Amino acid sequence: MTGASEGEAGPAAAREQERPARRLSGRLGLGVRVAGGLLSAYSLVVVFRPVEALQHRMTFLAVALPLVFLCYRSGARLPWRPRPAPTPVPAEAAAEAAAPAEAAAGGPGERPTAADWLLAAAALAVLAYPLADLDAFRDRGSGAALTGLDVAAGLVLTLLLLEAVRRTVGWSLAVICAVFLLYAYYGGHLPIGWTIGHRGFDLAQIVSQLYTGTEGFFGVPMQVAASYIVLFTVYGAVLDHSGATRFFIDLSFAAFRDSRSAPGRTVTTAGFLLGTVSGSGVATTVSLGSVAWPVLRRAGYPKEAAGGILAAGGIGAILSPPTLGAAAFIIAEYLRVSYLEVLLYATIPTLLYYLGIFLGIEIDARRFGTRPVRVDAPRPGRLLLRFGYHFSSLVLIVVLMALDRSAFQAVVIATAVALALSFLDPRHRMGPRRIGRALARGTLEVLPVTAVCAAAGIIVGVITQTGLGLNLSAIIVDVAAGSLVLTAVMSGLAVMLLGLAVPVTASFIIAAVIIGPALTALGVSPAEAYMFVFYYAVLSEVSPPTALSAVAAAAITGGNTYRTMMTTWRYTLPAFLVPFAFVLTPDGQALLGQGPIGTVLLMAAVSALAVAALALATGGLTGWPERLPAAVAAVLLLFLEPVPIAAGLAVLALAVAAHLVRARRREPA
Repeated sequence: MTGASEGEAGPAAAREQERPARRLSGRLGLGVRVAGGLLSAYSLVVVFRPVEALQHRMTFLAVALPLVFLCYRSGARLPWRPRPAPTPVPAEAAAEAAAPAEAAAGGPGERPTAADWLLAAAALAVLAYPLADLDAFRDRGSGAALTGLDVAAGLVLTLLLLEAVRRTVGWSLAVICAVFLLYAYYGGHLPIGWTIGHRGFDLAQIVSQLYTGTEGFFGVPMQVAASYIVLFTVYGAVLDHSGATRFFIDLSFAAFRDSRSAPGRTVTTAGFLLGTVSGSGVATTVSLGSVAWPVLRRAGYPKEAAGGILAAGGIGAILSPPTLGAAAFIIAEYLRVSYLEVLLYATIPTLLYYLGIFLGIEIDARRFGTRPVRVDAPRPGRLLLRFGYHFSSLVLIVVLMALDRSAFQAVVIATAVALALSFLDPRHRMGPRRIGRALARGTLEVLPVTAVCAAAGIIVGVITQTGLGLNLSAIIVDVAAGSLVLTAVMSGLAVMLLGLAVPVTASFIIAAVIIGPALTALGVSPAEAYMFVFYYAVLSEVSPPTALSAVAAAAITGGNTYRTMMTTWRYTLPAFLVPFAFVLTPDGQALLGQGPIGTVLLMAAVSALAVAALALATGGLTGWPERLPAAVAAVLLLFLEPVPIAAGLAVLALAVAAHLVRARRREPA
């Protein structure tokens, strides 16, 4: 194994929230681990012994929400007070900061306060209360006959969820949820002529919508957290504990050895492979950076360029099959299609994304004069022969879904296979202790996402109850004067701006119910609309001024944060433009794998040329005589229509010719 791997941190460990979890010790830490492990085990059992949807989601939240208050500090801070800017940290410190999730439940003593225990007890009470007689509770909700205790419990749960998301992901989402609640209650007082006005709802009606059915707290987002996300997180934890993480990094280092662009390509490939374990952009960036930054530094990459490569490779974890981000699971539920079909939608855009990064790396390797770096790693063939079995469970997930197994069953079976195969490596055998840790991580890693999904149910429930989604989508279409191009541009900007304030999952959910209908009203298919929103929600993580993945990378390399953001943005630019292709052009659906195979391959090839043109336009290796026509060619090619394609090819040929002529003139006589 490569020596670079020795400082590696667990990839699923660094979570997408800024507030660190507590380190709980002793019996309390053990109790938290046991509770998390039991909840993960419950989620595994439910796959083969299903329970009623509302009961399952409510039970999951009844355990997860109290754990949030025990595992996360209050960290009370006013929303308008800025957080301290991140300071550069060495790779060793970054690796330590990315300690596995179970470290949040074991380590130096740190105990919850009395207020935390009170909140945890209240969360358990208000969720256990309806479970005591769920049928009667549901009947009271559907019949608008809630008791005073029902309403009080629902209001308490609402406040608890707002506090939970504040602790885990910050004030922004909590404030947005509060605004939607105020809108539901006071919207009836808006002027009659306002499009967003409604008849108004009292507290009992709002609580009934959010608390007693599957339209609010316990809606589709909560279903995704309690099934897809926790199951795939357990799977990732098993892969990590069984040695797959080290194997993926070592294989990447071994595969690219003796070229000046090899270090950059190695990091990007490792990011893709680590994405199968984590599915988190920030987590992958931190885990990868602690290992790869020393290699990039030895290769001669400036701090900002290295940070850009780390962040771009890390964010690919959310875009890369088979373990996409949480929003992808929600797409499957909203579209009522198999998760395998969503993976198919993501395949070509993912290939184009990584093509853009690899081309950018090749250009930067020449621009910065980087050099090959030797690492202590076995030959790739030897690694594959010895540890290649780690790929088998990944392939098995896809095969089982192709054989009409549900995604839930596929990932549980793959987890069992990965666990069994761990015994081929004596150093990483999954004994009872490691199995327990993996199960505990399955829950502890998803606590922030669970809080986000439950709170996002407030937004979805209010939008459904008030009809706000259709009203806002109509406003978007009216402002764009019915133009699909303007609607798409406005939608992309809106999703990106939303993503600056709230996590990827929450921004997708909000945008899907507001912006999705605006796109479909203009003839865009639901699959194209949701995938458009998905990509722009994900790309908010690399968009200035927040760009969490880029901030994490800059903290590791010690580079300038803003320049690291802009470098990351340059590497990921194709991912910003390609979604417009499958929304604005008739043949764009081919980029989602829809249509005749010949059309799919042709449009993929044309899009690859467009990505190459973008790399030429944004790279610093050429001058404006080449870059300007290359940018024009990229835009023309992404129209995916015969005439624009022909024009784009002609302009691209002109850019290449200009580059060759200028290069020849620079050669010494």
